[in-house]
Amino acid sequence: MAVLKEARGGLGSVALFSFFINLLILTSPIYMLQIYDRVLGSGHIETLVFITLIAGVAVLIMGLLEIIRGRLLGRISRWLDRQLAPELISASMRGTFYGLPASAQALRDLAQIRAFLGGPGVNAILDSPWVPIFIAVIWLMSPALGALAVAAAVILFMLAVLNEYASRRKLKEAGVASIGAMQRADAAIRNADVFHAMGMLPGFLKGWAKSNTAVQDLQLSAGDRNATLTGLSKFFRVFVQILTLGGGAYLVLQQEMTAGGMIAASIIMGRALAPVEQAIAGWKSFVGARDSYDRLQRLMERLPPEPTAMPLPAPTGRLLCEQVVYVPRGRETPVLQGVTFALQPGEALGIVGPSAAGKSTLCRILVGSWQPTRGHCRLDGADVFQWPPEQLGPYIGYLPQDVELFIGTVKENIARLNPDPDPAAVVEAAATAGVHEMILRLPKGYETEIGEGGSFLSGGQRQRIGLARALYGQPKLIVLDEPNASLDSEGEDSLVNALIKAKSWGATVIIVAHQPRILQPVDKVMLLRDGRAELFGPRDEVFAKLRPQRVSAEPRPRIVAPSPSGGA
Repeated sequence: MAVLKEARGGLGSVALFSFFINLLILTSPIYMLQIYDRVLGSGHIETLVFITLIAGVAVLIMGLLEIIRGRLLGRISRWLDRQLAPELISASMRGTFYGLPASAQALRDLAQIRAFLGGPGVNAILDSPWVPIFIAVIWLMSPALGALAVAAAVILFMLAVLNEYASRRKLKEAGVASIGAMQRADAAIRNADVFHAMGMLPGFLKGWAKSNTAVQDLQLSAGDRNATLTGLSKFFRVFVQILTLGGGAYLVLQQEMTAGGMIAASIIMGRALAPVEQAIAGWKSFVGARDSYDRLQRLMERLPPEPTAMPLPAPTGRLLCEQVVYVPRGRETPVLQGVTFALQPGEALGIVGPSAAGKSTLCRILVGSWQPTRGHCRLDGADVFQWPPEQLGPYIGYLPQDVELFIGTVKENIARLNPDPDPAAVVEAAATAGVHEMILRLPKGYETEIGEGGSFLSGGQRQRIGLARALYGQPKLIVLDEPNASLDSEGEDSLVNALIKAKSWGATVIIVAHQPRILQPVDKVMLLRDGRAELFGPRDEVFAKLRPQRVSAEPRPRIVAPSPSGGA
């Protein structure tokens, strides 16, 4: 991803700070070397004070550089979030149009990468290039201790590779299984009322607990292996330091090394092996960040950002469907089979038909949410799926079958989450939908908080506010999928009046409904059955053809003679 490549420039600056930090880490062993070899041998207090001041300043600078490095990593992670989060949300939404499950997993993956950048694991990676340099310093002090350092580094590296092969597969499987379990839990919580009403929670928990136990077993197995290798690496690193100190003491006795060199070599040895040990300890975090990065890269490669398109003129509402065929992903049977029709601005179409006829699918294609497998849906000649949504959206009004409102106020929901909407346009949309008076009766009117998903409102109120949102800004194409499902007679009257007003400003209206009363304002009617448009034409002509079908399809009532006792 281009953004992550740009972040490497910032990580280059962090690596530069790491260079000076690791350089200043040599302060402690050099200080020890001077204390043992110069101060204790000469007894000069002035030398002790002078080198102590120098060491104190160097360590202070090292601490300041550590602070700067940590703050810089924090800002890089924040920059990544600002740059990637909006695009990841957009890509996740585009993915649902292509049949991918609706999920915010991309944001969780981004949070995993941010957590890794803010943790100790990234410092181990940045410090690892200094391992051979520290080993070289030890070698210069004593080739024998240098050889010990090389052997120790190789063994620790082999432990790190073993940790990779031992835990990678299980951690990856656990990550995938954990994502699935989280999605199932999210779906259950969203439908808490259904679970509570029908007592579905115990059955769900049994199945979920089984899958979650499998996740925990995988994570536990990988964690056990990682803990074992972490303990071994810690033991080995400390033991090597002891060997370095013991070997250095032997060399001091043989007068092949000074006492200061012995202490300095032990300190440098610990520092040389520390990044490898830290990498093994933080391997789980590293693997999680790496898998998250791979998922984000696959997502962005599969769903790249939409190219910048030249703005098109505002549509007038001329709608044309040309042989629209839609086959869902993973299925062979089409939901829509060659649907063709045309509407002029100001015309209204009513779509009727049995369940599973493809009515809702056609609505999603008409507003550009789904792409037809074959054929085109055009608004003023332009394919609505190819029209950038930020350009087309203001001219589209859409009320899906399942009305979803969002956390915020009534005003913000009607204004389509516009942070600075035109109050007059909000009131106009509410008045057109016939909900202005209802909104004024709410505790704070248009500023009333509706809760998550509009939980503070009734079903009818949510549907009517959703209708006002669809009418906001007087769009040129309005698609309503069973907008009267939760409405009473007053709400249905308001809906009919809203359709008439929408036609008056030249909007093309498509409404899915089962009640002829709601279809009074429409000009044309389409009968969808098994994905095919069996009938299409003027409303009265289509209804005239439908009435004989309904009469012949209705079973004759069975008349039962009453019994002498009066029972049936």
